[in-house]
Amino acid sequence: MNGRGAMIVFDIDCSQGHRFEAWFRDGATFDRQAADGEVTCPVCGDTHVAKAPMAPRIGRRTSSAGEERQAALAAAVKETLGELRRTVEATCENVGERFAEEARRIHYGEAEKRSIFGEASVEEARELADEGVEFASLPWSRRES
Repeated sequence: MNGRGAMIVFDIDCSQGHRFEAWFRDGATFDRQAADGEVTCPVCGDTHVAKAPMAPRIGRRTSSAGEERQAALAAAVKETLGELRRTVEATCENVGERFAEEARRIHYGEAEKRSIFGEASVEEARELADEGVEFASLPWSRRES
């Protein structure tokens, strides 16, 4: 064992029909995180997810070449997400913690239609989705100092 412990990967389906993979310590961890709305579809942001039928793969130590490929992929993903963040920040209005409120106002025609970004809790995101407000959850990371 590599000191990090075994992990299991599940194929996950969201209620919108998207399928993605996610790693968990065990099945109970997935169940808890899914019930708490912590597992989010990377395509549409949906938190209504379920394990897809599959034969789970148990993670094990990879070779050095495998670790290098993973590191290169992680770096490429990080760079792509950084580009996405820069584009959003340059082209959209930051409404901060008022995101859900402002998205709702735009949706109902109470505010000017424009591109916005900000923060919303899992519960706020669920409510927006239930109302038919179009939005996307983006994998945002804290800025490095």
